[in-house]
Amino acid sequence: MYKIDPINDRPFAEEFRRHPIGGHSPGLTRVLSILRVDPTGHQVIIVCRKPFAKWTLATMPPRRADPIRFEDETSFATREEAEWEVFRRRWRAATGENLDGKLQD
Repeated sequence: MYKIDPINDRPFAEEFRRHPIGGHSPGLTRVLSILRVDPTGHQVIIVCRKPFAKWTLATMPPRRADPIRFEDETSFATREEAEWEVFRRRWRAATGENLDGKLQD
């Protein structure tokens, strides 16, 4: 299976940071496909708590019948901020590398 190269694939992380929602390049699409599968079965997801106003993160368990674990202490004012945080966490899990936490234009 293909692995993400933190050096060669870094431009795709920057592309996602700038445009987390919408059409993506083929390279970013490849990276996202890899990041969407967590081999442990625990998947970080975004949950909209208040439409267009508040998003939080949660972790889906490997056994889908088990309850989702919400991170109530973490919330975001925009979906883009939440998407970037999920990307950062998945990138770190896949590569061991931390990405800058700021979402900038």
